[in-house]
Amino acid sequence: MQDDATPVIWFEALRRGDVALVGGKNSSLGEMVQTLGAKGIKVPPGFATTSDAFRGFIKANGLNGLIEETMADLASNKITLQDAGQTIRGAIVKGDWPEESRAAILAAYAELSGRAGVENVSVAVRSSATAEDLPDASFAGQQETFLNVRGEAALLSACSRCYASLFTDRAITYRSLKGFDHNQVALSIGVQQMVRSDIGGSGVMFSIDTETGFDKVVLINAAWGLGENVVQGAVDPDEYMVYKPLLDQPKLSPIVEKTLGAKEIKMVYAGLAGGDTKNVPTSKAERASFVLEDAEILDLARMAATIEEHYGLPMDMEWAKDGETGELFIVQARPETVQSRADTGAMKSYTIKEAGPVILTGLSVGAAVATGRVCLIEHASDIDRFVDGSILVTSTTDPDWVPIMKRASAIITDHGGRTSHAAIVSRELGLPAIVGTSTATHVLHDEQEVTVDCAGGDDGKIHAGIAEFEVEELRLDNLPETETRIMLNLANPAAAFRWWRLPSEGVGLARMEFVVNNAVQVHPMALVNYDTLPEDEVKEQIGALTRGYDHKPDFFVETLARGLSRICSVVYPKPVIIRMSDFKTNEYAELLGGHGFEPDEENPMIGFRGASRYYSPRYREGFALECKAIKMLREEMGFDNAIVMIPFCRTPGEADHVLDVMAKNGLTRGENGLEVYVMGEIPANVIRAAEFAERFDGFSIGSNDLTQLTLGIDRDGEELADLFREDDPAVLWMNETLIERAHAAGAKVGLCGQAPSNDPAFARRLVEAGIDTISVTPDSFFAVKTHVKAAET
Repeated sequence: MQDDATPVIWFEALRRGDVALVGGKNSSLGEMVQTLGAKGIKVPPGFATTSDAFRGFIKANGLNGLIEETMADLASNKITLQDAGQTIRGAIVKGDWPEESRAAILAAYAELSGRAGVENVSVAVRSSATAEDLPDASFAGQQETFLNVRGEAALLSACSRCYASLFTDRAITYRSLKGFDHNQVALSIGVQQMVRSDIGGSGVMFSIDTETGFDKVVLINAAWGLGENVVQGAVDPDEYMVYKPLLDQPKLSPIVEKTLGAKEIKMVYAGLAGGDTKNVPTSKAERASFVLEDAEILDLARMAATIEEHYGLPMDMEWAKDGETGELFIVQARPETVQSRADTGAMKSYTIKEAGPVILTGLSVGAAVATGRVCLIEHASDIDRFVDGSILVTSTTDPDWVPIMKRASAIITDHGGRTSHAAIVSRELGLPAIVGTSTATHVLHDEQEVTVDCAGGDDGKIHAGIAEFEVEELRLDNLPETETRIMLNLANPAAAFRWWRLPSEGVGLARMEFVVNNAVQVHPMALVNYDTLPEDEVKEQIGALTRGYDHKPDFFVETLARGLSRICSVVYPKPVIIRMSDFKTNEYAELLGGHGFEPDEENPMIGFRGASRYYSPRYREGFALECKAIKMLREEMGFDNAIVMIPFCRTPGEADHVLDVMAKNGLTRGENGLEVYVMGEIPANVIRAAEFAERFDGFSIGSNDLTQLTLGIDRDGEELADLFREDDPAVLWMNETLIERAHAAGAKVGLCGQAPSNDPAFARRLVEAGIDTISVTPDSFFAVKTHVKAAET
């Protein structure tokens, strides 16, 4: 701990316990400089003014009485918030520096310039409030930051403006909202050597998923130029996500998400002489490129993990890449204040029952649903006309918007990522928000009724009209323990993190085709044959989707592997059974470029599907891409908990063909711990179970297909729907016989389907037959656990 006799303290003399002296931001910088430099954390050098220096400035200029009287007048509604803030700020900016503080600041600046070997080194001047970043309040962004400040006069002016920013309208409102006494909060100033990120890149990262609280990932946002655009949500940044537990293995690259942002502008120096910044358009090349290379993404993620481990709690950090040296720096680190304090014993599940068409999409913030009328406000000067309880629609927000954000039922913005101001404040206020829609202020209008749907994972949807929805609170502490292992059916990678707190035994069914349909969107054979496709609109669409990939099949492999990796990461190291693609031909044909590669079948349900495709000349090259994606997932990214499952395998001979094709594509059963399962969904799988068990490590009963093929009923037909029963004696015999024969051969058996959640008697039959696992959708997990426990008792 420092004593506070001097007005200025260098970062290297500060520790995290010095919050009262230099604020949360500056004490954290000092902590990292002192303790983490040896662990590879680079922090730009600098110094901080003390809170006593602030109090001395206020006292020397006789401002204590003015502040107290003005705040009292505001509290009694004698003056407006704007008048109060303007009065105090104006008085502070006009104030004179006490000689001791002035001399200390200028001497430290001269020394910093000397250390840098530059006359009048360019610095960032940041405010650090002494109540900032406490566990229950994030003051981030409430006070001002000034970048590219050069020279003594410019530095003192920026410092005065930092002091004044303690009384911006937004800061006054925020302190009132959090219950802080205005007279008890002081301000420290951090003066830090600038990183040349104006010609590099910068952004924000969290050591936790900001939406779900999943604590095994690092979330990184990145944009070209200085970082203020990312913080304020003025730009749609790149987004990367990295799985932390595998970062200690240097040969692995556990980047589970890479999303290219629009990055239409960047903030740069207005002139090398210093004193200002400006936004300029980015080039087409910059918009089409990721800001960070994979190695840099991993380096930043390791820094985040190191900082989190040191502090012992999830962290919110800002980083910058020097465009001259390529070095990565941490320029701020503070505790994450929302998800780390969430109730981990409860989950809310929102289900939309009936909704209008989707008008817009964007990034989802807050796993909730809200309905209401739009209040569209494009400029902060118009916030007085906001209608309480409305859905705020605007281009972007900054701290000036906080007074009305807390009165909204939801927030929608044109720009910004999941670490933008709008996203952070929405989380703190517990509001659903959809950011980065691009066109909300153009498409939506005042008083329009809409539904904001953030319950589907990362992808937020805005529906026309007022939707019907249900909310269910699930208590994790009431779940019974069961001997039968209960797993999850997951298909949507964007929503997978929502369920990380469920005590499942892994994922019993991950549907590859969902990732192909929603993320890849292109038929794999169209990518293999891209150069020979007709020059039409479809090829143009494929080209746009795969921009940046010279070899188009690589787009399929990387996109599929990353999508599946999000599912694998949720339960790692527990198993994830990934079913290889099981589209029917009519469904494959609907993928971009698909019609030219699929036959026209009368009955696709029992046609050219599943295993028969994988060794056929029609699709063998497409299946090779699926295998390469699994190989990347397991061996390059490190998710060796992935198990491959083959669907609709009609004969043991067909199984041999598929296993041979897999081996030729680098996936050999038994090598590197690879297990291969087969779907038990055809009566032949039951009748010849012993032969299939020689070729596969386990079976997963597909109750829908097994029921339709046992009873001879189209599972999608309406006329015979009453006869389609998974508890029909013939179907039950199939289930129980497969379990018995598979176990006799040493193979495992699970079931993936909804029947155990809907029918306790069905669950009991499975338990009595000795089923190893039951895999259900997350919303059925609680019911199945309860039914299975009752059956085991």
